[in-house]
Amino acid sequence: MKAHYLVCLALLPLSASAIEPGPSSPQQAQTEKWLTLQVNGDAASQTPQKTTPAEREHALQRWLDSNKHPIPEFFEQKAGGNASGGGSN
Repeated sequence: MKAHYLVCLALLPLSASAIEPGPSSPQQAQTEKWLTLQVNGDAASQTPQKTTPAEREHALQRWLDSNKHPIPEFFEQKAGGNASGGGSN
C-alpha cells in the first residue's frame, strides 16, 4: 500500500507540469496586462500625488469617528427591506 502512495507522489510533479501556462481567456489576458502595468509602473503619472496635512488629518478623523457607532449583534430584515429565498419570517 505504501508503494502505491510513493508512486503517486513521484508522478505528482509530472501532472503539474502538464498544465499549460498563460491566460485561459481574452479577459484574463487583458487583466494580466493591466496588472503588469501596475507592477512595473509603466503607466504611472509623472506628477506625484500628495496630500496636505489638513487632508491627512481629516481622513484620520473620519476613520476614528467610524468607531463611534456600535456594530449591532444582528440586523433586522424588516428594517432593511424584503429578501426572497428560504428562511423563516
